[in-house]
Parts: sequence; structure tokens; C-alpha cells
Amino acid sequence: MMKRKEFMLGAVAGLAFAAAATAGGVIDWPTANAGPVSGVSGRLIPSAGAAGAAFAPPQGAPRSFADIFEQVAPAVVQIDVKTRVATPRQGFIQIPGLGAVPVPAPGGQGGEGEDEGRTAMGSGSGFFITADGYIVTNNHVVADAVEITVKLADARELTARVVGRDESTDLAVLKVDGSDFPYVEFEETAQPRVGDWVVAVGNPFGLGGTATAGIVSAQGRSQLDSSTPYTDYIQIDAAINRGNSGGPTFDIYGRVIGVNSAIYSPSGGSVGIGFAIPASTAKPITDRLMRGETIERGYLGVQIRPVEREWLGPLGLESREGAYVQSVTPGGPAEGGGLQQGDIVLTLNGEKVRDGNDLTRRVGQARPGDNLRLEVWRDGRRQTLNVRSGTRPSEAALNAEGGAEPGAEPTPNGAVAGTAVGGLTVAPISPALRQRYDIPANVNGVVITQSGSGDNRAYQPGFVIMRAGQRAVTSVADFQAAVQAARSAGTGVFILVWTPQGNVPTVLELPESE
Repeated sequence: MMKRKEFMLGAVAGLAFAAAATAGGVIDWPTANAGPVSGVSGRLIPSAGAAGAAFAPPQGAPRSFADIFEQVAPAVVQIDVKTRVATPRQGFIQIPGLGAVPVPAPGGQGGEGEDEGRTAMGSGSGFFITADGYIVTNNHVVADAVEITVKLADARELTARVVGRDESTDLAVLKVDGSDFPYVEFEETAQPRVGDWVVAVGNPFGLGGTATAGIVSAQGRSQLDSSTPYTDYIQIDAAINRGNSGGPTFDIYGRVIGVNSAIYSPSGGSVGIGFAIPASTAKPITDRLMRGETIERGYLGVQIRPVEREWLGPLGLESREGAYVQSVTPGGPAEGGGLQQGDIVLTLNGEKVRDGNDLTRRVGQARPGDNLRLEVWRDGRRQTLNVRSGTRPSEAALNAEGGAEPGAEPTPNGAVAGTAVGGLTVAPISPALRQRYDIPANVNGVVITQSGSGDNRAYQPGFVIMRAGQRAVTSVADFQAAVQAARSAGTGVFILVWTPQGNVPTVLELPESE
């Protein structure tokens, strides 16, 4: 389970992280074949330090973190926020500090018109980055806050205001009035390595001035959370708990190498898997926020996903490089530039696209209005498109457009006639079927009227096959031709299917005969 500050990302997110299904890649387990690993083989003998000191700390390891903590702790602050919360009709409210866990409202009742007076308290961490009162923290610590109080290491309490926020990197900058505040600096040049010592300082569970130590466990943890697609997190095993978010991660020289942001946990508490936004990401963003800039990023208006291995044969591809366009936002820049669902983006401005994550970040680096030259794989050949970049909407707006709400359940008024193709029964989309299955007006293809058997039972009546093979499906004959071509090639047929929950690309396994 990913836990961001106090906010629970949900048990499902932990499984999603493990599977990396929406993160633009998959986990490839090592095989059992013997051989060198990264060019190294044989017995590995780590050094225990100076001769005769086998149980002493290795050379370079600190005997204590006390000096480091004394030097940097005065710059770390506790951030208390008051947030106005909405009360759903069933009388539940979302409390900062408990995240997505619903808590009964007083009296168990909630109604319209009562939202104005309801507030909740939460807390996080932060740190001074300048002497004149600028403080770095996480966006999720202060998002929607109506009142922010900062508690300093000397017990002073100051009112803070938000200078700027960037939800796509989960960073925010606050400002308090005053001068001569102790502050720390980001370290961009000396990149931490896996195995380096780290010290996290913050406010877990409201216990201000808490230090925990550990090492860098891994680098480049991308797409832990779909709302922060531009961050390669540092993974650390220093304990991070609720309230630590926004606090700094230091190296053994007291330099800020990261901003604590989230944990992976099956229990809600620290299990030694924490994530920090690296200084190389945090510094340029916070510098811009301090200057009063709004963080704008380029935008295509597509939902993308990685190219799966089983698609290569049916699509005639040689590698998994590229980003599969699962859907195109109506009226967005991609639609205006001619990008279509089912396209695979191979290059951007002449450079190969490794995967969906790579495409998202590179488009994000573009300025709104820039021309983006895309080479796509469509209908079995390469095509070049020019798309003018838009401005990336807020994460809330992106989530709203990310998938359609479930449509109405079809009313079982008897079986619908259709043609048996590829183990399914399909029919053209008539006005009656469009109404019956609540199919949007912009969705075209052939509608499944009867599920198949075995693995094909997952294809439910009302789903629409929009593409088959490498072409759009406009009739039952188109689908039949694609199935026949796949049979001749000895493969399944690649299809793009509309469902009430969104578009799904998959390979339809064909029965031996029909």
C-alpha cells in the first residue's frame, strides 16, 4: 500500500506498484541461467574497513548522526494545516491525517448546506530553503488548506501562506514573515548512490524534531503514483511515517538530497520502504515557485500504455519500444493533430520513445504551443504527424477525463442477433444497440452481443471492438478480415475494445474452428 504523507493511496496502489502495470513497464524476473551479473562473477568479498577492525563501522561510515542532526535540525519545521472538507450525504468526511479512510461525521448525518463549517486538521513537515522565510514541503500537505501554521525548532509558531504548488511533482513552497531563519540547501551535483547513508528529519505523528537513519535502497523509482509522472523517486529505508511528508532527506554531510513524500506499506506504518523526491527534481521546481512562476507543461491529450510482448506478432512490431495510444481526448491537441487511438508513438522530434513514461515526460518538457513531430505506427506502416502542444490540465481534470463513468446496465430483453466471429458474436452498432448498451456517440466499431467461451468469456455484451489487427473496424466484415489474417499468420488478433470503464487493448485468442 502506498501511503503519501497521512493520505492512504489504498491497498490497490500497493499491488499496482508491485505489478507496475500502469507505470509504463513490467517487472522482469531474472532467469535461472548461470553467468556474470553486470560483468561480475565469482565470490564477492565486501571490505570490512581497516585491518583488525572487522566489526567496526566501515571506513567513511559515521559513528553517530548526532553532529549532522544538530547542524540541520533547526531548519526543519512542523506544518499544521486546517482544511475545509465536504460532507457526503451518508455523513462521512475525509480527515487529513487519515487520508482516504472515511470517518463518521458528528451525529452520523451530513447534508447539503452544512459543508461551510466543517474543517479538519492535518500535519506534515517542511524545511527552510532561504533565510528570508521560504519553506519547501509537499503539495499534498498544504493542498486545499485554509489555514497553515508553522512550528519552528525553537517552539515559535508562525502563520504561513502558499507561494506556489506543483501537484505533478508533489512540491509546494510556503512563506513566513521574518528574516535570519536557519536554512539548508539542495545538493544537485553529488548524486547519492545506492548504499549511501541518509538521515530523514521530520514530524511523524506530530512528534517534531524526529530523526531516522538508513541508506539509499534504490534509485529511479518512477510512476509510484500516476499523479506524479515526472518524478524518479529515491527509495530509502530510513523510517518515514505519517507526518514525515515534506521533510528533508539529508546525506551524511547535511545536504538535502530529497524531499520525503510517500511510503510503500501493507500496514500503514513504516516497513523500511520510503520514497523521496530527488533534489535534482525539487530544486528547479521550487526555484520557479519562489519566483512566482506557474509550472506549465506540454500536453497531448491521450491515454497511453506500454506495448505488451504478446502484441508484437499481431501488430508486426519488432520491439516493445514506443507508447500505445489507448484513447484520444476529444477536442485535445492530439485529436487536432490527427493522432488516433490504436497508434503507437515510435519517435518524438526524431528521438525514439522508450515507453509511455518517456513520452509523458518529454511532452511535459515542451512549452505550450511547441510543435511536436510524432512518428507513429498505424495500419502496418510508419506515419509522421505534427501536433501543437497544449497546456497540461490539473491532475483532477486529467483524472476526470481518464475514463468514462460506467454506463447503464443493458436490459436483458432476450438475446441479440449477431454474427459469430473469432469466438464472439458481434453486430453492427445500430441506434437501438447504442441506446441499449449506453455506447457513446463517438465510439464506433462492432458491438459484442454474446460472450464466447473459455478465456473469451471476459468479453461482455455491450463491449465494442473498435480496432482489429492494425485497422479501424467499421463493419462485421472488417472484423472477419482481421480474424482471417490472424489465423493465416498463426497468431491471435490484436483488438482495441471499448468498455464502460475505458478502452482496453488486448489479444483475442482464436478458437480452432467456428
